[in-house]
Amino acid sequence: MEETMVVIVGAGPAGLATSACLNRLSIPNIVLEREDCYASLWKKRSYDRLKLHLAKQFCHLPYMDFPPNAPTYVPKNGFIDYLDNYVSHFGITPRYLRSVESVIYDSDAEKWQIVVKNMTTTDNVIETEVYTSRFLVVASGENSQGTIPDIDGLDSYGGEYIHSNQYENGRKFRGKDVLVVGCGNSGMEIAYDLWNWGANTSIVVRNPVHVLTKEMVKMAMIMSQYLPCKAVDKITVAISRLKYGKLSKYGIRMPKKGPFHLKETTGRSPVIDVGTISKIKSGEIKVLPGMECIKDNEVVFTNGATVQFDAIVFATGYKSTVRNWLKV
Repeated sequence: MEETMVVIVGAGPAGLATSACLNRLSIPNIVLEREDCYASLWKKRSYDRLKLHLAKQFCHLPYMDFPPNAPTYVPKNGFIDYLDNYVSHFGITPRYLRSVESVIYDSDAEKWQIVVKNMTTTDNVIETEVYTSRFLVVASGENSQGTIPDIDGLDSYGGEYIHSNQYENGRKFRGKDVLVVGCGNSGMEIAYDLWNWGANTSIVVRNPVHVLTKEMVKMAMIMSQYLPCKAVDKITVAISRLKYGKLSKYGIRMPKKGPFHLKETTGRSPVIDVGTISKIKSGEIKVLPGMECIKDNEVVFTNGATVQFDAIVFATGYKSTVRNWLKV
């Protein structure tokens, strides 16, 4: 059993930032990470063209800005380089291949007890470790496990299907008919990337969504320092309508509530358009409604249409696994 002041579960950006702040104050802490590297979502499960959707001044971690020569919207590899420098500068030393199995709070001792599987052994023997700490920080994020909806016929689908966390680029899909399911930021950007690689791309847009540019979001975040959310939403929606026109005729409906009100109250982010909308308007990327079922290689949609696809990319979000091991 090993005791420390703070145990941090997860070595993503949030976990690294927490450890850095504690290190600056000389507060003992241990970072536990189930993967073999920090920021594994960025290093292992993100597509090649990914960039930060917010301007760099809104995305830096505590006590370290991005380099002055970094672009306004930092690309994936640039952000990974930034994290490498951050970890080195603040002396963060995560313990890798540690899978947290259970966490309980001992109210008598006023300490957390964390039971961990150590998967670093080379002889296939998994060891169990126990840590105790006065404080626990859960920094494993909301993106622990990709989710694919339960669709009738998916198990017998004759084509390839993947979750968006397995998507790197559209090279292997060139010339193929590909369906993207999900119209959040990942879905919209993957659809655009597939089109760029020469795939015949369609996207399922089932729910209303706000579409903004990166510049609109940057402007809104600056305005939010001086104006209430309702005013920021009103201005931003008006600018979006001027930019994109009436998107409902292309199958994209706008929510009744403003983009930043939705973000504050539901966590749903607006879509940052990287070029997808122009391709939807031109018909080069097709918009389809919700999926009803799958029959062989054909997808049946809620409007009765039946379309054959070679591959499906599910950009259908993630779920947190915290409740599997946090016993409170």
